[in-house]
Amino acid sequence: QVQLAESGGGLVQAGGSLRLSCAASESIFNLYTVGWYRQAPGKQRQMVAIINGIGGSNYDESVKGRFTISRDNAKSTVYLQMNSLKFEDTAVYYCNTYPNALAQWGQGTQVTVSS
Repeated sequence: QVQLAESGGGLVQAGGSLRLSCAASESIFNLYTVGWYRQAPGKQRQMVAIINGIGGSNYDESVKGRFTISRDNAKSTVYLQMNSLKFEDTAVYYCNTYPNALAQWGQGTQVTVSS
């Protein structure tokens, strides 16, 4: 089963930026649409951005215009550039295939935005 490793989270002030990375253990990952998801305390996990195998992307309305998803298939890695961060972006961020999560969920990466 494909293993996923998220990284790049941290503590940032509102208005700041972070770049998250999601590295897959196998290149077959490159064939799939991949999503970044987030889960805030007490809330369900939600999709925030997806990218298909040829680079087409879509975003949740809450992050549209602020977040950019991209992928580097040579590295089997998907990125999430997050700009103009808001307090409500605070969550643990995960990646997985979309719409069905076919890989084992990783530990995620914590993003904390201070207001």
